[in-house]
Amino acid sequence: MKESFELNQPFTKCIRWQLEETTDPLHCPFHYFCASFYHGGDYPPSVDLLVFFFALASFLSAVAFTLLDFAASSAGELNVGRLRLSRRHLLPSGPVGLPLAILVLSHGHSINTIYPFLRLAPALLHVVYVSALAFRNRSESEAKYGILEATTVSGILHASKHLDSVIFPYYTGLEAAAGSTPSGACASCVCRKAALAATGGGHRGCSRTTVAVAGAVCARMVCRVMGEGRWRGWMRNAVEGVGWGLVARDSLRLMARGGGGVAASRTALDVAVHGGVSVLVLLNLARILYKFSDSVATKKHRHCGQRKIVASRDYEEIV
Repeated sequence: MKESFELNQPFTKCIRWQLEETTDPLHCPFHYFCASFYHGGDYPPSVDLLVFFFALASFLSAVAFTLLDFAASSAGELNVGRLRLSRRHLLPSGPVGLPLAILVLSHGHSINTIYPFLRLAPALLHVVYVSALAFRNRSESEAKYGILEATTVSGILHASKHLDSVIFPYYTGLEAAAGSTPSGACASCVCRKAALAATGGGHRGCSRTTVAVAGAVCARMVCRVMGEGRWRGWMRNAVEGVGWGLVARDSLRLMARGGGGVAASRTALDVAVHGGVSVLVLLNLARILYKFSDSVATKKHRHCGQRKIVASRDYEEIV
């Protein structure tokens, strides 16, 4: 009876679960029913393909600029024939890529014809996170810089909110079906021994990672407007470090446990998609460490050079 109940009820289309008073606190301490279902249909296969290629292009763009920056061969612009497109317009977190990502995530619940977009959605948002952390806006105007960074922060917050609207119904529905028994009061009424957790306690879009990434961008704005002081620089680096750590943790956990952060739901697509994002994160961490070590070596070399010059002048004065 329970297996038929799990397979036949459209729990993964439930948008809002409602807890109501129970008449049997011993056998049914938590009684839930679905207060609102999603009744919209799915988009045609062409939309699924366009979204897939957009996500792939976003990932490849982030990888390409990471490698260019790693090799110190990127001057901030990319020549494409006679066109000179600034780097920020080609990045996933730029003024072109980020609005498109928000548009895709806001309609993600209808992208299910060829593949379930909910498997791809967390990875798309993490590519935006990586892009926002790794590449800073290079606008000379303070006003333009502030507008771009504020838009990035707003876009990240909106994208994370739309991600929750994509993954919450499916993984919360799986949790409701797997850990519940039908009460018989209505078609979607279930009894549970424990409270129903959103996404089954798995991954969430609006999370500490989102706050850390948005905070890192805000810290950059503060340093740009108020000046790169010693303590402000340390604060910015600390917030960026926390952001990188949380993004890396989420990417590895999603690769190991699945798109919703639930081990039982992991598929080969989850491993491939989130494995690629994890590699992108590790590449950027390696790039940061390489630049840091190179900067330390350069400062040390300059310091030694200055000491040699001073020693040479002292010797000449003595002679």
